Amino acid sequence: MPETYLIAFDGSAASERALTFGAERARAAGAQLLLAHVLEWSPYSFLSAEEVAERHKRRTEEVGRAETVILDPVRKKLAGQGLSVETVVRYGHVAEVLSELAKEYGATQIIVGRTGEKGLQARLFGSVAGTLAQAAPVPCTIVP
Repeated sequence: MPETYLIAFDGSAASERALTFGAERARAAGAQLLLAHVLEWSPYSFLSAEEVAERHKRRTEEVGRAETVILDPVRKKLAGQGLSVETVVRYGHVAEVLSELAKEYGATQIIVGRTGEKGLQARLFGSVAGTLAQAAPVPCTIVP
């Protein structure tokens, strides 16, 4: 069974670097790619029934848009290069979702791009790469 490399992809320059790195390694190792796009959201807000219904509708639209606009073009491009590629879109905290996906899909490695966040926000909340480096269930490669 071939290895699976889980690559966090959001269309940013950092995720493009992670994608390039991961695709090169997958090609060399005969590994499969799992491209994951995580839509962040907070479960800590209190909503009315109408707001919950509206949020569900928006979430469904966002997932569809992420698949067709962000992931599908990349999947087609990589598949055209002979790579085995699967895509997934989920909601939640990015590092937690990526860790869950690694377990769910049997990924052997998580690959993320470093955004270089600095300052108060990075110190208070941490970065996705920093959190994964500490808590990922499989090896994590952080691409500068």
